[in-house]
Amino acid sequence: MSHEEDLIDYSDEEIGGNETAATTSNGKKGELAAGTNVDKKGSYVGIHSTGFRDFLLKPELLRAIGDCVIKSPPLKLQASVHLASKKEQMAIAPHKVVVIAEGAATMDGPFDTSPSFVASWKQTLTSVQSTVQQTCIPQALLGGDIICQAKSGLGKTAVFVLATLQQVEPVNGEVSVVVMCHTRELAYQIRDEYNRFSKYMPDIKTGVFYGGTPIKTDIETLKNKETCPHIIVGTPGRLKALVRDKALRLGSVRIFVLDECDKMLDQPADMRTDVQDVFRATPQQKQVMMFSATLSEEVKPICKKFMQNPTEHYVDEDTKLTLHGLQQYYIKLEEKEKNRKLNELLDDLQFNQVIIFVRSTVRATELDKLLRECNFPSIAVHSGVSQEERIRRYKEFKEFKKRICVATDVFGRGIDIERINLAINYDLSNDASSYLHRVGRAGRFGTKGLAISFISTDQDQEVLKEIEKRFEVALPEFPKEGVDASTYMAS
Repeated sequence: MSHEEDLIDYSDEEIGGNETAATTSNGKKGELAAGTNVDKKGSYVGIHSTGFRDFLLKPELLRAIGDCVIKSPPLKLQASVHLASKKEQMAIAPHKVVVIAEGAATMDGPFDTSPSFVASWKQTLTSVQSTVQQTCIPQALLGGDIICQAKSGLGKTAVFVLATLQQVEPVNGEVSVVVMCHTRELAYQIRDEYNRFSKYMPDIKTGVFYGGTPIKTDIETLKNKETCPHIIVGTPGRLKALVRDKALRLGSVRIFVLDECDKMLDQPADMRTDVQDVFRATPQQKQVMMFSATLSEEVKPICKKFMQNPTEHYVDEDTKLTLHGLQQYYIKLEEKEKNRKLNELLDDLQFNQVIIFVRSTVRATELDKLLRECNFPSIAVHSGVSQEERIRRYKEFKEFKKRICVATDVFGRGIDIERINLAINYDLSNDASSYLHRVGRAGRFGTKGLAISFISTDQDQEVLKEIEKRFEVALPEFPKEGVDASTYMAS
């Protein structure tokens, strides 16, 4: 299929009748006239023409947001390798990460909760700032189409999770929201975020569907009105198969979301085709939201083919895509020196959790084996293991049962594990965009972090130059004396 063939598009006739209509709670969209006030009756939301000055989320959502302070208890682990006398215990300081941000906290609307809860909720939310959430959540709550590009770790997932949970009115046997992403691990993670924020909304059911598991189980879940999810998160291939088999009926969908949209719409073509086939099975009048840390000029027009008059939120320039608080270094060495240097780094550096990127599944397996033989608490996540095993390992790492993860680029996009504060490119990525996604696993939500890249080939050197040019940064060489832990460890 060519770049333009068979892409979803809306003709002028199809959208003409809605262009001046205000967005309504049933998902029909249009442009808001200047000065228009929109009051969504019965859905706890008030929007002002002067800007998004205040809003009231469902009390159940507010309560869940208040629970989103994650505390890590102190923990010590011993990693004994070749020179045991030089080993130090890996100590983890207690810390917290909040997955929603200042944009919501500064909107001082009246809350249908107790004063003490409101005070604690605001204190929680002000821990982290996110322009993405501040600008996108209002538009999302109004039901408008959104394209959002912003750097990793700023809570883009929370935008669509909160917006969809706020708007969904569950009906047994009907799917209201479809969220698509390109990997099983990301789908699983998004489902977990929905579960976290909907913990006080027992009537809302969320399901996750991806390849590598028996499709018969998925079909049985969808055909039973009592178990059919209202919110579906899945990968394109599995969702297309379920639609094709008439197990997944999308006639009641009000909101359609693509996370890491460029990965699905740019390449490969078959994944884009799967997305389009699922999209065609949904009603024309719906809200569409797309998110990614990187969006090329070639992909943006493709995104718009799926939308009607979208609001576009882009980082102004590539240089703003780099992560504030993330210390970035490189180390020049030969290929044969990588293992020893990695051993030294894991011995000497303090970290909560570390992710180590390699270029292939074979290298991931071998490096993980080496680390475990050296008694490092390591685990490997890549496409070379079964789906059930990948999810098990992902959960084990996310739940802090393992502190070191060796991964391919399957873990380089969207995966959000709050305790990761060290990313090591054992094999440097192939381009600047992949580098950004990789190092974005550390320093999430504006917190401190450290990224170190091994440079061992001429190609690595060229990619390093590309990174420095694109993001207008000069990556320094990792100092021989190491770095002060206070520069990348949260206090």
